[in-house]
Amino acid sequence: MHVQEWLETVPAVAVYALVGLVIGLESLGIPLPGEIILVSSALLASQNGAIDPVVLGATATAGAIIGDSIGYAIGRKGGRPLLAWLGKKFPKHFSEGHIATAERSFEKWGMWAVFFGRFVALLRIFAGPLAGVLRMPYWKFLIANVLGGIVWAGGTTAVIYYVGIVAESWLKRFSWLGLVAAVLVGLTSMLVLKRKAKKTQPVTAAE
Repeated sequence: MHVQEWLETVPAVAVYALVGLVIGLESLGIPLPGEIILVSSALLASQNGAIDPVVLGATATAGAIIGDSIGYAIGRKGGRPLLAWLGKKFPKHFSEGHIATAERSFEKWGMWAVFFGRFVALLRIFAGPLAGVLRMPYWKFLIANVLGGIVWAGGTTAVIYYVGIVAESWLKRFSWLGLVAAVLVGLTSMLVLKRKAKKTQPVTAAE
């Protein structure tokens, strides 16, 4: 919620740029909260007409594809020494255990590890550089990268956007139902009290 509140204070162009940049850097191999930024921006788009969900999804997709491609190029050039250097700089994310897990995923799934890696926080950071280090043919990497970027970034934007719209309309409807219910409860209570008052009047008069 703090991320969304902060995004509300910046122009729509800045939101697009921020989403593309953060997701691109995360895909390149830098551990950043790309998914949090994307979800917050898509939710904001459902409540703020100034942000176009189509442009947002396209920007996020472009950032994911370009970032992964740059990460692939860096990994292919840097090789294993690059992973060792990243392990020293970011031990929490690029530990030997995490790298071994990612390598097993690549050995098992091949190019589809790049595609499915989009939906897993750890593999999303590793996919590009590790594919380059393991010398995956670029055409295979590119196919999986483009498909994964479109499905993950575009799909996440669309789902969160429509969920936000449905939730907002439901809450509006719920508020009206709550108001009607409150009025009905008030009227019922008033009628009950009036009836009780009428019943007690004869008794009081007799006494």
